[in-house]
Amino acid sequence: MTAESFRIFGVESIDVDRGPTALRMLVGTHLRKLRNQAGVTPEEAADYIRGSTAKISRLELGRTGFKERDVRDLLDLYRVRERGDIDVFLELVRKANAPGWWHTYSDLLPSWFENFLGLEQASLSIRTFEAQLVPGLLQTEDYARAVVALGHESLDSARRVELRKRRQELLTRPNGPTLWAVLDESVLHRPVGGAAVLRNQLQHLVRVTEDYRVTIQVLPYAAGGHAAVGGSFTMLRFAEEDLPDIVYTEQLTSSTYMDKQVDLENYRRVMDRVSVQSETPDRSRAMIIEAAEAL
Repeated sequence: MTAESFRIFGVESIDVDRGPTALRMLVGTHLRKLRNQAGVTPEEAADYIRGSTAKISRLELGRTGFKERDVRDLLDLYRVRERGDIDVFLELVRKANAPGWWHTYSDLLPSWFENFLGLEQASLSIRTFEAQLVPGLLQTEDYARAVVALGHESLDSARRVELRKRRQELLTRPNGPTLWAVLDESVLHRPVGGAAVLRNQLQHLVRVTEDYRVTIQVLPYAAGGHAAVGGSFTMLRFAEEDLPDIVYTEQLTSSTYMDKQVDLENYRRVMDRVSVQSETPDRSRAMIIEAAEAL
């Protein structure tokens, strides 16, 4: 057993360095599988740990931290008696309960966005459609500062920009995710922060496309109506088969996470359709260069 990865009950788990959010999801998934294998209902599990069925649901979805006592009791109920299995599982629980690096910014973040940061850090691939702005993972410092100024007080703007820069480190991490971004053409012409800031931002987009892990497509005005007319969204995929893909959409004061198969299939179709409607990566790169030169 190494500090970097775990094998639990014959199932290879994730690299623990990728953050606690995915670890919580994986722990929850295993708890649900063990409960089903033991023929235990959520109501029976809840009674055993003196909790509610809602608590069992949150635990199995990885939406909350774990109390070791609850996990020990559940493993006992599910007839997991091998000391080695229990010790490995509890060690993973401890790592899942550890705060992520973004915890130091929790005073700035709504809880629903903290969860997204954890999922983003743990992802294998990120596909995103952006209708209004350059995605946060690709924003320059000046562009990010201008975006932050649109909705927040200047008092904490420096830390918010710092947070965005910290997020971007995952793109240079050796085991970081691939990023495939489709941008509406309007993003290339909306002068967020002014012409000079936008020009520098567009030049940055050209540079990042030299990284094989980053692909950018532009959805041109000429495409007319498109399948993503409902707005921006992000799809996250994970390396672990036990973790489902997740679609994330954000509103002004809340967000939505979707992992049901019917929702995932709908969003995959939408993303595939807008990708086909968009310019190729090479032509998109040329459009970005042209837009920068026109400023």
